[in-house]
Amino acid sequence: MADQTVGIVGAGIVGLAVGREITLRRPGTRVVVLEKEDEVALHQTGHNSGVVHAGIYYTPGSLKAELCTRGRLLLREYCAERGIAYDECGKLVVAVREDELGRLDNLESRARENGVPGLRRVDPAGIREIEPHAAGLAALHSPETAITDFPGVARAFAEDIRAGGGEVRTGFPVNRISRAGSGGRIRVVSGDRDVVVDQLIVCAGIQSDRVAKLAGDAAAPRIIPFRGEYMRVKPPKADLVRGMIYPVPDPRYPFLGVHFTRRVTGVVEVGPNAVLATAREGYRRTNFSIPDLLGIAAWPGTWHMARKHWRTGVKEVRGSLSKSRYMAEAMRYVPEIGAADVERAGAGVRAQALDRDGALVDDFRIHRLGPVTAVRNAPSPAATSSLAIAEYVVGEVFGK
Repeated sequence: MADQTVGIVGAGIVGLAVGREITLRRPGTRVVVLEKEDEVALHQTGHNSGVVHAGIYYTPGSLKAELCTRGRLLLREYCAERGIAYDECGKLVVAVREDELGRLDNLESRARENGVPGLRRVDPAGIREIEPHAAGLAALHSPETAITDFPGVARAFAEDIRAGGGEVRTGFPVNRISRAGSGGRIRVVSGDRDVVVDQLIVCAGIQSDRVAKLAGDAAAPRIIPFRGEYMRVKPPKADLVRGMIYPVPDPRYPFLGVHFTRRVTGVVEVGPNAVLATAREGYRRTNFSIPDLLGIAAWPGTWHMARKHWRTGVKEVRGSLSKSRYMAEAMRYVPEIGAADVERAGAGVRAQALDRDGALVDDFRIHRLGPVTAVRNAPSPAATSSLAIAEYVVGEVFGK
């Protein structure tokens, strides 16, 4: 039906991409994006590293791998059309220890199966040719891994929605979702205001489980917040890094490890680490929420995860408290940048979905509840994949 109204909860990059896709694919449909903050893209979209991933890490054939590959191409084209900064400065994934070479082999096989463009393996001389101040035994070079301005992309998506006749309604925290009469429509309530829609799509990021629960969805997976803290390399040492320098990731974890990333602004950052946050929107160490902490403690998966990964957790906390410890790991990759060469920068919060048994959910989870579609997990590389995620979600809602 062309005269439908579709509501979207969440004006991060995924929610806005979905709204934009509906306005393009279904002209005449009224799109209303509902955002609790006064601006778009203030949470995960506005606190990420700005990296456009090429698909190195993801399980071949997975939805994550498929959407990343298509999403990168769509995003590159979109940024060119809209004049948004997009720099293919490239990435090195570097093995610095002998015991990492086998993992690098596996990563190379995975990346080639995913069709990562231009991928090549380099030796120590090749590493220095690409990044003259980096060190390592071997590396994978992904020349088309890029950096962009994701908040700028999100704002452009919002402009597209408005241009297509839709609305982005900020300052609208959703606190109730219910049926509107007997016709199958949905009422979305914020205090004394409401919006009635025919279809509702939940793209609420760090709050996705709570908003989905308002619509009657299951408790699992629960969102557990991890704060990722960054260091900023001070001039002139920032000139020692040309693009991105990453470690070989541990396949047991969804986190990529502390790495060097150049931003489109020219700033070079180190990070992020991954420490359990004391609030869902806890971008500072002083942010503290008793309800959020009680929710973390009450989830059985939290304790299963803690028993399995407590050593890693202790290591991350030590690095968070000590700049020297934080940089000791980073110096394996760029020995000339140490604790004296960096300053504390911002932080982001990762919405890590956790199943009841403690399993870290690593792929997309989308639940259908009649006229409500809940994106329960949209992990990294969600920003890279946002336009492809939008295609997928809209196809699920309205039929491919």
